[in-house]
Amino acid sequence: MTVNWNMAQFVRSAAKPADFPRDGLPQVVFAGRSNVGKSSVINRLLNRKNFARVGSAPGKTTHINYFLIDRKLYLVDLPGYGYAKVSKQERDRWGRLIEAWFADAQRMALGMLIVDARHRPTADDCTMAQVFLNSGRPFLVVANKADKLKKSEVEGNIQRIRDTLELPDAVPSILFSAEKGDGKMALLGLILNHLEGGT
Repeated sequence: MTVNWNMAQFVRSAAKPADFPRDGLPQVVFAGRSNVGKSSVINRLLNRKNFARVGSAPGKTTHINYFLIDRKLYLVDLPGYGYAKVSKQERDRWGRLIEAWFADAQRMALGMLIVDARHRPTADDCTMAQVFLNSGRPFLVVANKADKLKKSEVEGNIQRIRDTLELPDAVPSILFSAEKGDGKMALLGLILNHLEGGT
């Protein structure tokens, strides 16, 4: 499969399950904490600056946003989790929306869990990793903000992330820098491999 990543268009913000596209195209879903740079990762993959909106404050993505890429697949941006300043009612609504999305795991071709390369994953990150594992669908962990690490920290930090999330060996983890672009080609390659394999 060849994909023109520059042919990207915002399709919709889904506020309820009835809004989810059901056209059979593969969906690559991005999940992560509110301040982990999820939108920035998507923007870097698509060579766009503000395509997936980067909020001045965390917690700006309140719906599930769909981006159609080259009419071949969707990138799906889930609401960020773990942002304390959002009301419990709103957090619960996000939770129900995300649960509804995962209720039909077949819609997911590949999952991306974005974590901060500098820090130990949070309890919310661990919960999200379990959601991906329980879905039975392939996913990988993207350790963003890798440009902030010293070279001597990289190996230990990646191992700490894997251990904390209790990742099986089959789940890849990749260092990434939304700011510098490090890891971009490797990540696009992994996405295409999964889509071509249909696993």
